[in-house]
Amino acid sequence: MDSEQRESDKRKFVAFTLPMAAFLALLALASVLRKPGAGFRLASPEYWIYPAETLVCGAVLGWFWREYDLAAPRKVWFALATGLAVFAVWIAPQQFFGFAPRLTGFDPEIFGAPSAAYWATVIFRFLRLVVVVPLVEEIFWRGFLLRYLIDERFTAVAIGTFSWLSFVVVTLVFGFSHSRADWVAAAICGALYNLVAYRTRSLASCIIAHAVTNCLLGVWVMQTRQWGFW
Repeated sequence: MDSEQRESDKRKFVAFTLPMAAFLALLALASVLRKPGAGFRLASPEYWIYPAETLVCGAVLGWFWREYDLAAPRKVWFALATGLAVFAVWIAPQQFFGFAPRLTGFDPEIFGAPSAAYWATVIFRFLRLVVVVPLVEEIFWRGFLLRYLIDERFTAVAIGTFSWLSFVVVTLVFGFSHSRADWVAAAICGALYNLVAYRTRSLASCIIAHAVTNCLLGVWVMQTRQWGFW
């Protein structure tokens, strides 16, 4: 029985951490391969690495799907409101306080609109932004780390269990895991997503909040062409 429990715990650990590990590994690969002045695939590897992340991480999530025990979301209104609030925090410097727009980044218009390559790039970008990233990040940050810092047998800890250590660590590491320009906003947003976990005690609600933020951000980026935000 103990052996079976250990195997179950090990599979849960892998299920909750491997999607993030794959996601980060592919991001690191993009940095390693990037060679300014080389051909397009090496000068801008993110244009094929991001679709690869979508497919690879999506496949890993699908393989372990039953391990996440995603019950029906709770207090969806709170998740939606928090997702909107996080979006407002993220764009506030440029939209409300006059900071310089962030125009350099992942620009699908490099392929020329309305070409097939342009639309394929936009579709994959939104799949990554609105589906894969919220699942990967919330499963890891709120589903795993927020609980693991309370007890190494994290599955024995209910979603939304509070401790100051896990709250502070996850908030800060979530913030610093983003680009330097987003550190402050990301830390605030990490705290708000933690609040969704505490208020709803639902991982599905955390995923919804994150997806709402990213969807709104994606639409805003397409409208303002501030490609540095995604």
